[in-house]
Amino acid sequence: MDDQSAIEALAALAQPTRLNIFRRLVAAGKTELPAGEIARFLDVPHNTLSTHLSVLSRAGLVSSTRDGRIIRYRAELDRIRSLVAFLTDDCCGGRPELCAPLIDDLSRSAGLSRMQDETTDG
Repeated sequence: MDDQSAIEALAALAQPTRLNIFRRLVAAGKTELPAGEIARFLDVPHNTLSTHLSVLSRAGLVSSTRDGRIIRYRAELDRIRSLVAFLTDDCCGGRPELCAPLIDDLSRSAGLSRMQDETTDG
């Protein structure tokens, strides 16, 4: 990831509705969510949701698939991993022991996400 890509991703997330959309999609894991379901869950008008999803999509944070008239969205987790890796590159000036709490938190969070995915899939 380069500086411009990181700025675009962070800018896309720097708005409350878009952040909530992205968090909802991350919580869904591998499951694609229809736009209508996201709109109802967040109580956002469909046209507003569409605008926000476009911004997130241009930043590479979400992708979509069309199923007839229904568009389903999912979070691009590889993109967020790249962003986190970019932000933590050379973490703590080359002193990884200073970053241990951050790494532990990220590992715990990833572990919880994996357990949720396994519960949903199984």
